[in-house]
Parts: sequence; C-alpha cells; structure tokens
Amino acid sequence: MYRTHNCGELNESNIGTTVTLCGWVQIVRDMGYVTWIDLRDRYGITQLVFDEERSNQELLEQVRSLGREFVIQVTGEVIERSSKNPQIPTGGIEILTKTLTILNSSLVPPFTIEDKTDGGEELRMKYRYLDIRRNPVKENLIFRSKVAQLIRNYLAQNDFIEVETPVLIKSTPEGARDFVVPSRLNPGQFYALPQSPQTFKQLLMVGGLDKYFQIVKCFRDEDLRADRQPEFTQVDCEMSFVNQEDIINTFEGLTKLLLKELIGVDIPKFPRITYDEAMKKYGNDKPDIRFGMEFIEFNEELKNSGFKIFDEAELIVGINVENCAKYTRKQLDELTDWVKKPQIGANGLVYIKFNEDGTIKSSVDKFYSEDQLKEVLNKSNSKPGDLMLILSGISKKVRPQLSALRMEMAERLRLRNPKKIAPLWVIDFPLLDWDEDENRYVAMHHPFTSPKEEDIKLLESDPSKVRANAYDLVLNGNEIGGGSVRIFNDELQAKMFSLLGFSQEEAKNQFGFLMNAFKYGAPPHAGIALGFDRLVAILGGQEVIRDYIAFPKNNAGRDVMIDTPSPISKEQMKELGILNKVNI
Repeated sequence: MYRTHNCGELNESNIGTTVTLCGWVQIVRDMGYVTWIDLRDRYGITQLVFDEERSNQELLEQVRSLGREFVIQVTGEVIERSSKNPQIPTGGIEILTKTLTILNSSLVPPFTIEDKTDGGEELRMKYRYLDIRRNPVKENLIFRSKVAQLIRNYLAQNDFIEVETPVLIKSTPEGARDFVVPSRLNPGQFYALPQSPQTFKQLLMVGGLDKYFQIVKCFRDEDLRADRQPEFTQVDCEMSFVNQEDIINTFEGLTKLLLKELIGVDIPKFPRITYDEAMKKYGNDKPDIRFGMEFIEFNEELKNSGFKIFDEAELIVGINVENCAKYTRKQLDELTDWVKKPQIGANGLVYIKFNEDGTIKSSVDKFYSEDQLKEVLNKSNSKPGDLMLILSGISKKVRPQLSALRMEMAERLRLRNPKKIAPLWVIDFPLLDWDEDENRYVAMHHPFTSPKEEDIKLLESDPSKVRANAYDLVLNGNEIGGGSVRIFNDELQAKMFSLLGFSQEEAKNQFGFLMNAFKYGAPPHAGIALGFDRLVAILGGQEVIRDYIAFPKNNAGRDVMIDTPSPISKEQMKELGILNKVNI
C-alpha cells in the first residue's frame, strides 16, 4: 500500500505511531535549521517536519528540491506539535519524517491551489483538474455526491426502479434546439441527444415498471448563462396509477429530506399557489417568497387624472419597498435607467416617497393630489419611510418588468438570504400558449401534458382557457422541478397534437411509437424532473451551477480545458456523409 493513513485523520491519539502518507506539497516553509511541509490530499492537511538535528543530510537535500504540487510519499513518526493549529483536525500533531519518495514532480501551477486563489474563472476552467484540488471545488463535488446518494436511497426505499434510457434518440420539434449526431451506418440521417427522457419514461410505465427514476444527462442547444449548461443533469421520475397529489407528496417528501439532512431545515408543509396567482402577485411563475414586495394594482386609484402614461396603460402596478424613502434623486434616476435597459424594456418608473415625517413626495406630484397619493399608499399598507415603485403598460409586458425590478431591489437590499429556504409549488398552469410569430398554440410544458379533466371540454371551444394538470417545484426563486399528469390515451393525445399544429402524418412520424404504445393498455401515469445541478447549488447556498459541476463549459458553450467544440477532419466528415454539406 502507498499509505497507511490519509492526511486528514491523524491526531494526538496517534502520537508515537509510525505512519506512511501520500499527497501533494501544499507549501514548503524553510527556516534554515528546520523545514515544514504541508502535505495535502482529499481528506485534509498534515504537517511534516524536517530538522538538522533529527534528519540526515540526504533527506534535507531532497526536501529542498520540492516544489508546490509535487506528489510525495513520506514515512515517519507522529509527534506532538509544539505550535498547535486548532483550525484543522490534524493541528495537534506533525510527522517527524524519516524517508521521502518523490512520486512525481510538478510544473509551477498557473494559480495558487488555495481556498482564496489568484486565478480567474476562465483560467481555472482551463486547468480544472488543478482547480478541483482546491477545497471549495472539492467540497462542492463531495456535496453533490452526497445529494445524489440521499436521492437514490429515498427513491429506492419508495420502490422506484433505476432504469437507463437511450442517449441516441429521435429529434423532435418541440422544446429547445436539439444537439444532433450523424449516423455513419445510415448516411444523411441523424440521432438527437435527449433534452429529457420524456417519451421513454412514459413507455416504461406502459411496460408496467410502475415507478421509475434516473439521474440522467440531458442536452439542450440553447443560449447560456450562469445557471445553464448545454449538458445538464436531472432527476427524472415517473409513476403509474397516481394523480397530481401523489406526485407532489412524494417529491415534497424527498425535498424535505434533503433540506433536513443537508442544511438542518425542517419545513412541515410547502405552500401552493396557482400560476395565475403567481403572475398576479409576483410577475413570474417561479417567485422568490423569502421577502415581500407583492404587486399592488392601482388602475382604480391612478387612471383618468390627466397623466397620459397612466391613462393609456392597460395595467398600473407597483411594489412597496420598505425603508427606502431615503433614496436620493440620483439613486431613483439610476433605478429609472435600470428599468429602461433593453433586457427589461420599461418606458420609465414612477415613485412615491412616504417620508419619515409623514410627508409625501412623488415624481407625478403635479398630476395627483396628496389625498390621491395617500390612497395609493394606504392600499399598499405603506408606512413612513417606505418607497413605492410603479410601472405601467401592457399587462403581459409590465408584470415581467416589475418582477425584474422586484428581484433587483431584493439583491440591492440583500433580501435573498441563501441561508433562508422558501419552497413552494406552482400549479394550474395554462395548457397552451399562443405563439404570435408562428400563429399557433405551443405547449406550456410539453405535448404529453394532460389537461385538467374538467377543462377537456374547452379544448375545442376555448383552448386558451384550458389548465394543465401540471406542477412546478420552486426553491428560493428558482424552478428546481417540473412535471405533469400525462395523457395516456391515443385519442386525447391525437387531439393535443392537432391543437399544436401537427398534421396526422407529422404526429405519426414524430411520435407514432408512443401513440401506438397507448393502444396496448397504457396506465394513468404522471411524473416530474428535478434540475439536479440547480438543486445541489441552492442546497449548497449558491445559485451558479458551474461551481457544482466537475467539468463545466463556459457561457459560449466551450470546454476550454479540452478545447471543444473543435473541427473534425475531412476524412471523418466524408465517412459520416456530411462533407458536401459543410462549408470547409
């Protein structure tokens, strides 16, 4: 064996024991007459000591040849440390080293392998194998593993069967863009990488497995940001002979277990709100409820008073920001510029200050009396010291704009405390959404989502009012899971495809295998998929998923470590039958 112990387990009880350790040289402190080395492995750090009185000259010369990140093996005696370090478990001992073997040398690392490193993110991603040696990254990956183990154990104890589904599948037109893979054996034809195992898990229910799960890689060719990756992991689950309540109870139970075991939070019951309520109160379908600032509508109080912007608006809506009446004109102008940014898209911002002395100051004073402004403040339960921020315009645009402003104010006021956990379920989504560019309905979730039974009659008369039997699990303003009760008979599925603009031939070509399966006794079934990367990050007190992925890609979808995507040879393209279709 290379070692008898690891670098994190020795303590005063081991004093007098001869041990062999292996690891990386964290730092060498040469004081001339004595040299100390911090030896690091996955488990911790142990201090080694070499001195002129107790170490031979050959050993001392070896020590002086060491550099950072050299891999070494040492044998020596555990002795009491004269200057103890209470910050680490091994801080009461050190190893009086007798022999040293250099297992491998190392170049000087491009950044320091320490908790607080001097390397920027792009540099650390290029040398990710070095970055993983740092405690923050290493601990994130260990945490990710622990979350996965807890999930597997919970689902296994609840009779779920883990099944792997194919990675090379058929491309379908719904959802994000597919990553496609050319088939050498079938020239001119392509596989797609799965955006999710949706149809396969439904087929597993047709196959009678009853409860399925998989911690699975999924792929979407979409624009990226800090909380997205082109390949990501989800906890994919499906159950037979269940309804919405069964799914919610099962996976609320899983989430409660994770919160309790990992961060010590015990939440007896997750709140539920409808999609309509979420949009009305918060302007989005994944609201962060760790803080207030619910929307208040002011059409009745502020319309028809001569202020043209409000008079012509479909919706006038605002948020009350506590203790911010002290904001200066400069700060308010900056907020106005912020909401006008192209990615927000508001035309302007109206404010009403409820000053500490009880006076009221507004950017629209000349259009409204003090009594009218007091009505607004009373409706929002404002108190002296509060600030009302108001937007107006077309309802479907102004709600997302105010939602973005609400989140921005929460960030500025540090209300999004990662140690505070606020889960909720959002239910009763619309089944369909109207796509103005394509002039057709698209599925809010996916084409296999069942409508609410009581709304099926509206599919032909008023499709826009049909609610989906769907549910999302939200945690701290992030959607960490979503699912639905599925359509399980071919007639209703065919009707859904028709509403989505599929011809019978298109539906058969894309999903004929599923519709045929439904003809052979498909059970009622439902499922959910949890975004594993995001779930792990939030449980770890963060929101950027890259920090919890071993080898992530950057915002351009590149793996800068292995330098991909990259060109392939003409010979490979010719073999795949795509040489003439590529601009070389």
